[in-house]
Amino acid sequence: MPVKGNQFKSNSFRDELPPKTAAKARVAKEKADILPKFSFDDGRLIKIGGLFFLILSLYFLVAFTSYLFTWQEDQSYVLDANGGWSNIFKTPSELSESGVVNPVVENWLGKFGALLSHQFIYEWFGIAAFIFIGVFFIIGYRLLFRLRIVSITKTLAYSFFLLIFISVTLAFLHSFVSDYPHFMEGEFGFWSNRLLKAQIGNTGIAGLLAFAGLTTLIIAYNIDFKLPKTEPAEIDEIYPPAYASEEVENEEDFKSRPVEFPLSKDNAEDTNTNKIKQERIVPPVEYNLDTETESVVPRSGAGEAASAVLTLNIQKSDPELTIEKNDPARELNDDERKADALVEQFGQYDPKLDLSSYQYPTLELLENYGSNKISVNTDELEANKNKIVETLNHYNIEIDKIKATIGPTVTLYEIIPAPGVRISKIKNLEDDIALSLAALGIRIIAPMPGKGTIGIEVPNQHPEMVSMRSVLATDKFQNTTMDLPIALGKTISNEVYIADLAKMPHLLVAGATGQGKSVGINAILVSLVYKLHPSQLKFVLVDPKKVELTLFRKIERHFLAKLPGEADAIITDTKKVITTLNSLCIEMDQRYDLLKNGQVRNLKEYNSKFINRKLNPEEGHRFLPFIVLVVDEFADLMMTAGKEVETPIARLAQLARAVGIHLVIATQRPSVNIITGTIKANFPARLAFRVLSK
Repeated sequence: MPVKGNQFKSNSFRDELPPKTAAKARVAKEKADILPKFSFDDGRLIKIGGLFFLILSLYFLVAFTSYLFTWQEDQSYVLDANGGWSNIFKTPSELSESGVVNPVVENWLGKFGALLSHQFIYEWFGIAAFIFIGVFFIIGYRLLFRLRIVSITKTLAYSFFLLIFISVTLAFLHSFVSDYPHFMEGEFGFWSNRLLKAQIGNTGIAGLLAFAGLTTLIIAYNIDFKLPKTEPAEIDEIYPPAYASEEVENEEDFKSRPVEFPLSKDNAEDTNTNKIKQERIVPPVEYNLDTETESVVPRSGAGEAASAVLTLNIQKSDPELTIEKNDPARELNDDERKADALVEQFGQYDPKLDLSSYQYPTLELLENYGSNKISVNTDELEANKNKIVETLNHYNIEIDKIKATIGPTVTLYEIIPAPGVRISKIKNLEDDIALSLAALGIRIIAPMPGKGTIGIEVPNQHPEMVSMRSVLATDKFQNTTMDLPIALGKTISNEVYIADLAKMPHLLVAGATGQGKSVGINAILVSLVYKLHPSQLKFVLVDPKKVELTLFRKIERHFLAKLPGEADAIITDTKKVITTLNSLCIEMDQRYDLLKNGQVRNLKEYNSKFINRKLNPEEGHRFLPFIVLVVDEFADLMMTAGKEVETPIARLAQLARAVGIHLVIATQRPSVNIITGTIKANFPARLAFRVLSK
């Protein structure tokens, strides 16, 4: 789409501008590119602050270093008695009248450098003032280059302590050695030492300084004051020889003795009180139906678990020689080093922070239907079994065994025919078996994959309703690692069936009116909303009937993408559908350009590099969410627009998989004039409901 940045983050499409408007916009953009822009929103103020602190640290370094060599010549100029800071604006004659011996300042940075150095070194902290240089440099480097050398908070804390500690320590030493000048400790150190000496004396000052220094070292480096350990004496030196030999024998006995570990049931349980109570998956109920006795025998399920004991024998063995082959580490380039430094400093990029207050929908929003337990009707099983056997016997087909697996809505009868019976004879009896069972329709699976049996699926007289809540509450859905998981229901064995839309990569839904097509589309959308964050997924909904997808207007600000200037996020007009599909094609092309510049092949690799800060947003890179295009009543679009809809749909179906754009198209009649060969070839996944034609 012709937009800059992630248009789906603002939930809007931008249409292509008319030629005249586009020309004016191009001229305005060229002028805007020439004229300098100034804004504090993009971090320029932070960079300016970092540059200021770096220059300030360099200035202090030159001024302080010069002060160490020129402090005597500039002493009369900087003293408060002769004017101090007011001398900076005086002429040489006025300085001479104020008592300044040498009106020419010798400091390398002139009058201001001399006064600044005198203030920090002589009147404040002495030579400990050099710590300010390091603090300013660390802050400036952090702000300008966005790279972390050390923690600024720890730097300020330790610097504050060192200023006081060094100044007081030098003043304390100055009381014993009077050879070095007074500026070494500064006024702060001099008066602090004098005050402490009057209160606790020199011995107390020495103890206080030692305590403060050691305390800081312990806090900073966690110094260990343990004494060195002595080697233990030999057994022969401590115990008598007889006792030592007895100990060795006991040790050998111990090594050959098996160690038993009871396996408790409680040790294997993993409970989580904060997690929503999950629905228990009911195992398939299977019955072995004996054709001779014609009685129903339930298959033995899981009995009570017996206590298990694991026995491990500890045996002495010769040490094995292990050869480790280490491959030489690949050298990182400058961009990778910078990316690693950014990840270490700021952590990985989290797209969810743009909408950090978003809360995932809870399962309490969904209704729970029924008990989610399979009710076994033995009379129905027995009657169906007898009718199947009787129908097959009418055509001289003998079977050795029959087994029933009960599902929520369908029961699977697996039969093992007698030797010599052809499978085709049983398949041809599908209508006859359905007639004898008085069922709406049955399905014969001959043979069952990997089982060596023939399956006959028969609808239950009282089917159980499979609720969306019971499917989404299972561990299989909650802990899935699929990119776009969609929960489609339960299988005939009562197991939750979850598919990954990202691997399909497009889905064709076909079903006549009233056969559950809309329910399937709603299940797909709800599954994705319950699993993904708005920053990871965007929907483009097309509803020509205007009523099927109306409920999803409530998530417009989070998940839906819409055309600019449109009040309705769900597209219902055919002309707007064409514009939207063309915009999706432009977005697809832009995403392929980003993948090309990022040197990756698919969306997953691209987002992984962006999260690890290996792609620069200033070069146009951005986090790319999945885009799911849902088109309901595709036949109506093909009848009204035809080729204008077919061309972008075919392009998206052929190319959009790698850039995270997936299509879900629903229609009542998947005939060749609706789903053309170009489109059908790129929809390998089909969700089939009952249709009027084969």
